[in-house]
Amino acid sequence: MKQVAPHINDFPKYWAECYGTAPYLPMSRAEMDELGWDSCDIILVVGDAYVDHPSFGMAVIGRVLEAQGFRVGIIAQPDWNNPADFQALGTPNLFFGVSAGNMDSMINRYTADLKVRNDDAYTPHGKAGKRPDRALTVYCQKLKALYKEVPIVAGGIEASLRRIAQYDHWSGKVRRSVLLDSGADIVLYGNAERAIIEIAHELAMGKPISDLVSIRGTALVRDAIPAGFTEVDSTRIDWPGKIDALPNPYEYVHSEGENNHSDAAGCSQKGKQSGDDVPIRVIPMPLTRKEKLDPEHTVIRLPSFEKVSKDPALYAHASRILHLESNPNNARILVQKHGSKEIWVNRPPIPLETDEMDSVFDLPYQRRPHPSYGDAHIPAYEMIKFSVNIMRGCFGGCTFCSITEHEGRVIQSRSEDSILKEIENIRDKTPGFTGTISDLGGPTANMYQLNCVDDDIQSNCRKLSCVYPSICPNLVTDHSPTTQLYRKARKIDGVKRVAIASGLRYDLAVEDPEYVKELVQHHVGGYLKIAPEHTESNTLDKMMKPGIGTYDAFKAMFDKFSKEVGKEQYLIPYFIAAHPGCTDEDMINLALWCKQNDFRPDQVQTFYPSPMALATAMYYSDRNPLSKVTYKSDKLFTAKELPQRQLHKALLRYHDPKNWPIIRKTLQEKGLTHLIGDGPNHLIPWQDEDNQYSSKRTHGKKAGSKKAGPSANKVKQTSSHKRAKFNKRKRPSQF
Repeated sequence: MKQVAPHINDFPKYWAECYGTAPYLPMSRAEMDELGWDSCDIILVVGDAYVDHPSFGMAVIGRVLEAQGFRVGIIAQPDWNNPADFQALGTPNLFFGVSAGNMDSMINRYTADLKVRNDDAYTPHGKAGKRPDRALTVYCQKLKALYKEVPIVAGGIEASLRRIAQYDHWSGKVRRSVLLDSGADIVLYGNAERAIIEIAHELAMGKPISDLVSIRGTALVRDAIPAGFTEVDSTRIDWPGKIDALPNPYEYVHSEGENNHSDAAGCSQKGKQSGDDVPIRVIPMPLTRKEKLDPEHTVIRLPSFEKVSKDPALYAHASRILHLESNPNNARILVQKHGSKEIWVNRPPIPLETDEMDSVFDLPYQRRPHPSYGDAHIPAYEMIKFSVNIMRGCFGGCTFCSITEHEGRVIQSRSEDSILKEIENIRDKTPGFTGTISDLGGPTANMYQLNCVDDDIQSNCRKLSCVYPSICPNLVTDHSPTTQLYRKARKIDGVKRVAIASGLRYDLAVEDPEYVKELVQHHVGGYLKIAPEHTESNTLDKMMKPGIGTYDAFKAMFDKFSKEVGKEQYLIPYFIAAHPGCTDEDMINLALWCKQNDFRPDQVQTFYPSPMALATAMYYSDRNPLSKVTYKSDKLFTAKELPQRQLHKALLRYHDPKNWPIIRKTLQEKGLTHLIGDGPNHLIPWQDEDNQYSSKRTHGKKAGSKKAGPSANKVKQTSSHKRAKFNKRKRPSQF
């Protein structure tokens, strides 16, 4: 059944609410003095510049806690080598809240090919180097050294995606949970309003943070599983056939260190944390289908850190289990052994209801950077200052994306009135507004108010995606609330144009032609960015993305509705190079499709193995966790070595003469010289830009020879590839 939670505004206000609302959350002692504060109840430490805007996570958390009556200060982008920066606001009465910022600090600093970026969009003037690598870990370690007795609550996307053992692209290995590396007392994952509010009130009532062990959306370290729980053993992928016939089931001993439950069928053990005789019941994962278990008192044991760091197949299996346990209505607690400690991941947070979402976005944000930055240009703020976030979450389940792991699959939508009110606030309060709302969206442009038709069906669902391999018949696809919202937004006095910049799920959009018509005729300024990501089903299946035929259907609608109003408009498709499972042949076929459609990508995205994503599990393990993982599972080809990744990227930019030599060499090696020539049906020419012919033009066709078009030249798929490794390059510094 659908899970419910107390309303976030039903908690009794903390006594400090008498101080009222701060114009900006203070960043200095002087500001605290002006507010009449002798101390802060909570201090937030963040890797971004402080922008008091609902698109910046720490501003949201700060204002939410302020609304609960707490005095909240912010330390933004402290110098991690200067202890004084962490002491700027003194000692908080309750706890430090720590986040690396809106972006993962490693993704913020390094490209997918581990090159250092030259800028940081969340820093004044876009200056790079204002936060350390693995900022969350560094900040927590510094605070722990300075304030040994003050609780540390870690959150944000960097914490969220590292709550269990995770593959770390920057070191080329599996790292421990961030709980152990950082020394934080508790980690919040996902959108953390409910959890942070509950933690703040519990600590304010005098409870030690070590007692806060059952708050949803949190992860913590425990010594053992307490008594009274059923433990589902999911530490293996090769269970024997007759599990229920294993001998001596009650002689199982819970070992110290490495935990192996391979002979734990039907067994019990006494709880280690309590002195009573209530046993812990342990059953193997394959037997759980025979029983109905209480999610609140069931834990699933994942393979240990020690196991997944050495066994990629077990890592893929653990990733699959984590993603299957993401529905807040039926998910169970996860535990993972790290040495002698248990990483305990409580059930996902209950999504906010519409009125709760409204209350979060209606808080008194100044919608601009803190005055201490003066006129400094903060690129991330400039990008979103005229945009409005209308929803959270994504049920698309794209394997390369981390939205699901962080925000969940349940769509949380604001009310129409709240959104329109924010547009009016932008018009009236945001400097530089000229009449254009730059975006009405969120993780996607068109999932507003789209959810399951039935709460009971949604409560029992464990699908990884609501739209793959096809749109679920239980999913509401009526876009009329979004269409109506667009129309009302356009009619607000002072608003000349409403653009839609968030990513469009065109597979959903084609289900509602009226929405597509509204979007195309009123909210596209000549170009619309969409993301088919690839053209080949072999790769699209690994992404959990629709086939390219859906793109064709959307393009037909787009062209039709543009023509009706006499507009010349274009689609700008985005593609990913070197995605796990994508072969050289897949990339060649994608390049041919681009050539046939006269599309020349300028910006090309190379697959980035972000922590905990399903595609990252594919990248590390060479196995596909979208289905049951076994040691006999077919292995995927994955472009890991830098030259291979560069080739895939070059194929997407087939039109750039700089890429012709590497593409030409590849086509020759694969016997595909019929794709080389100067005619419209060839991918690249024999001749380089400097009019020099390739020295290896020995068995190709004459330049300009007529052949069938690129669609007829589709390359035959092969499955034999040399395995590659991506760990020979210099890696970022370790902590």
